[in-house]
Amino acid sequence: MKVDQFDFALPEERIALRPAEPRDAARMLVVRPGAGLDDRGVGELPSFLKPGDVVVFNDTKVIPARLSGIRRRGENQAHIEATLHRRVGPDRWKAFLKPAKRVEAGERIQFGHDGAVCLTGSLDATVAEKGQGGEVLLTFDLSGPVLDEALEAVGHIPLPPYIAARRPDDARDRHDYQTIFAREEGAVAAPTAGLHFTPALLSALDAAGAERHCVTLHVGAGTFLPVKTDDTDDHVMHEEWGSISAETAAALNQARARGDRIVAVGTTTLRLLESAAGADGRFAEWAGTTDIFITPGYRFRAVDVLMTNFHLPRSTLVMLVSAFAGVETIRDAYRHAIESGYRFYSYGDACLLFRARAE
Repeated sequence: MKVDQFDFALPEERIALRPAEPRDAARMLVVRPGAGLDDRGVGELPSFLKPGDVVVFNDTKVIPARLSGIRRRGENQAHIEATLHRRVGPDRWKAFLKPAKRVEAGERIQFGHDGAVCLTGSLDATVAEKGQGGEVLLTFDLSGPVLDEALEAVGHIPLPPYIAARRPDDARDRHDYQTIFAREEGAVAAPTAGLHFTPALLSALDAAGAERHCVTLHVGAGTFLPVKTDDTDDHVMHEEWGSISAETAAALNQARARGDRIVAVGTTTLRLLESAAGADGRFAEWAGTTDIFITPGYRFRAVDVLMTNFHLPRSTLVMLVSAFAGVETIRDAYRHAIESGYRFYSYGDACLLFRARAE
């Protein structure tokens, strides 16, 4: 499909710079294909669920993955920004550099506060490999838990570009840009639909008879990369690592056998479930990387209902929701959301999408 079919104009004031307070006070647009739109609130989610529905969350935890550093060549030095996006070893991370053009393989970058970082000194890394689009492989001098501690000390929360361009991250973001399910460290972007949940809302889900389970998908910085091709067939999707436990797989299979619905909280959860589901829609314990790219025409095997935020124009995620609920349905929903003052993107409002019937 042509990428420009997924374009729309969004007024800048619709971009949320902070989350709603409390989190479950955000608005929620309910979208039923063929049945119109319904303006509700996130706190009303339980009323749209049935006893036996399985609600699946992503329990990945965002790490302080944005680093500021210095590259030195003799007496010359240059400022470098790095955003880590996928760990590939105890001391190695794939990262996007800015600027990257003049950085060469083998060069050293010193990260941190003017070199005075962590207990062991400065946090230094070597550019082990240089890839495409500003991506590099960094090998740090520190490894394992010691590297993790250093990143926690000197790294910044990797706010999405559309927020970072308008304000710096602060101490509040360390809490706000993390879901209450966050357990497994490794994400460099939050599974933002999960940001809406509070203990009170979880209790309401339990009271409604819904089951709750978690999967893990470590969201990468590639989720913010624009689709630069003219046709979706030419886009190369980024890889992300995820896993589903045997216990969660069994619960999902039991729900399928009962005829109950699987409700994914977030596109990251949906992408993992669709990656792991067999052709018959059944699950097994699973771990690995996925580069699944869901566009209109995709046949969903796992997910019946999707709770998600509003996504960027021309993005892989707006293509995903168009595949799930229908291209025209999403166009109408986004037009309504813009006109009605919904807040967009990571800290914005939510929509509850019911899957369109396959043709």
